[in-house]
Amino acid sequence: MTAVTDEDHGKGDGTGKPDGRADGRWDDGLIARRAAAAEAREAEETAPPTPAEDAEPQVEAYAPAEGPLPTRLDALRELVGLSRARLDRETLAEAGRVLDEAAARQRLSSRHTVIAVAGATGSGKSTLFNALAGAPISDTGLRRPTTSQPIACSWTDGAAGLLDRLAVPGRLRRRPHPGPAAFDEALQGLVLVDLPDHDSAATEHRDQVDRVLALVDAVIWVVDPEKYADAALHERYLRPLAGHAEVTFVVLNQTDRLPGEAADLVLDDLRRLLDEDGIALGEHGEPGATVMSLSALTGDGVPELREMIGRFVSDRTAATRRLSADVDAAAARLRKVYVADGRPGLGERAREEFTDRLAEAVGAAAAGQAAEREWRRNASRACGTPWLRLWRWYENRGLPGSLDRMGQALTPPEEELTARQRVEQAVRIVADDAADGLPGPWAQAVREAAFTGAQGLPEALDELAAKAGTPGASKRGGGTETGRSTVPQLGGRPPKPPRPKWWPAAVLAQASMTLLQIFGGLWLVGQIIGVLEPGLVTPALIMLAGVVGGPLVEWACAAAIRGPARRYGQDAERRLREAAAGCGRARVLDPVAAELVRYREVRERYVTVTEFSTTGR
Repeated sequence: MTAVTDEDHGKGDGTGKPDGRADGRWDDGLIARRAAAAEAREAEETAPPTPAEDAEPQVEAYAPAEGPLPTRLDALRELVGLSRARLDRETLAEAGRVLDEAAARQRLSSRHTVIAVAGATGSGKSTLFNALAGAPISDTGLRRPTTSQPIACSWTDGAAGLLDRLAVPGRLRRRPHPGPAAFDEALQGLVLVDLPDHDSAATEHRDQVDRVLALVDAVIWVVDPEKYADAALHERYLRPLAGHAEVTFVVLNQTDRLPGEAADLVLDDLRRLLDEDGIALGEHGEPGATVMSLSALTGDGVPELREMIGRFVSDRTAATRRLSADVDAAAARLRKVYVADGRPGLGERAREEFTDRLAEAVGAAAAGQAAEREWRRNASRACGTPWLRLWRWYENRGLPGSLDRMGQALTPPEEELTARQRVEQAVRIVADDAADGLPGPWAQAVREAAFTGAQGLPEALDELAAKAGTPGASKRGGGTETGRSTVPQLGGRPPKPPRPKWWPAAVLAQASMTLLQIFGGLWLVGQIIGVLEPGLVTPALIMLAGVVGGPLVEWACAAAIRGPARRYGQDAERRLREAAAGCGRARVLDPVAAELVRYREVRERYVTVTEFSTTGR
């Protein structure tokens, strides 16, 4: 059959079919076109009219995919949406492209299967393309490169949208030659695309190959005995597309050039290379790539390939399998930014340790001890002897030698200076614990949430310490004073410790002991000056009872208030500790927990994307 040039095929009436033929059949010359036109007129005169409603539609929308693909695409779309604030655009670019291409493919015909024929220079892919179409549609010859633009051959109507998506010009859209190949029922819906050489010296040819390969439903890779092990083919195409094995055909062409059993040896070596590339081979009924040998020039093996393609096209699942493999590939690229090494999160132990460090920084233990001492001091004042209280009043007047002044002067300045450092260390440790095992972007997001929330935390804790009355609180945070309180209150802590019910009795007993001392002393003085009758025993005993009873009452009160004072100090420490914990939780732990929740959400979406993987990735 005489070859027809692209210019000849481009001529027509604008219907997008060669030579303006309404039926889209192949014409190979002027005489044949005239004869076919006469046949068409005769058929129109004899054929009954066809109702318009019975006409086959030119475009058919993509039928809703069955199986897990729609769920996976929805999960991938949600995954990208939830991750835009945490991941850069370049990381999500491939997933976005897959979603766009999936949406574009699903808007087009589901009756058609687009298969590209790709190969290296001189591999015979155009010859195989012509053999499958039953006509010399694509130019073949010694001139390289022979194919400069994609050429498409569609077995049925309705593929215009798919070819527009592939950017195949109208003048390069063909129909198969009338014959067994054109009327093969299994091939109805096939769109075969002959690509330029993937190793062409022209950069624009390689770009076209890469563009079309990303859009077709399946690929037939044509290799020859000389270049089947070419590193450019395996490293640039076959290895990266290993997950697309179910929509891949690898054909060893030009077996007529191999003597004896050499074709089988080369085919076995080709299978070995494909296995090293990670491509699953569809042998023994298992899903995977189809590998076979043939000679497109002599026709040996071409019918077998046509039969395999027919079964593949009749299945009508090539587009779904291609999209599913694309989703697998996108998920594999995103694995490093979604899959954690361990089980990251904020456990109870990490929270407790963070609370302990904040309590230490705010001086909760010191506040509890101060509250306990205050309780004891109040008890001493209420139940102590008047003479001891007079002495303590003298000490606490604020004289330079008083014990309170000395205690304040002896406060270690290092403790005040390192309080802010304790807070920063606590935030850093809890952020590291929460981010441990997280992928890089999410670990960074957790740390940023912790450090952003910790801004102003030392000042807030300083305010808490000031409310608790901790000595040196105004300097503990190491920051400036805040005008308005932004921290939890201490639950209405009373300014003075409450008095137990037995204190009035103890005060009365101590007052009685004091009165006995005064009464006995005055009695003795009266006897000494002669106002009263002499008799030292009775007043001495009364005075001794007061002198001894006062300290005894004070000792008993000190023993009685030991437990309540300790509980009061512990309660004060607990209040300050809880207030510091609430402040740290609101400013640090809650933002960190929110980031972890966001990560778990995207992790669940990622699991949904990969749960029904068809490539095992």
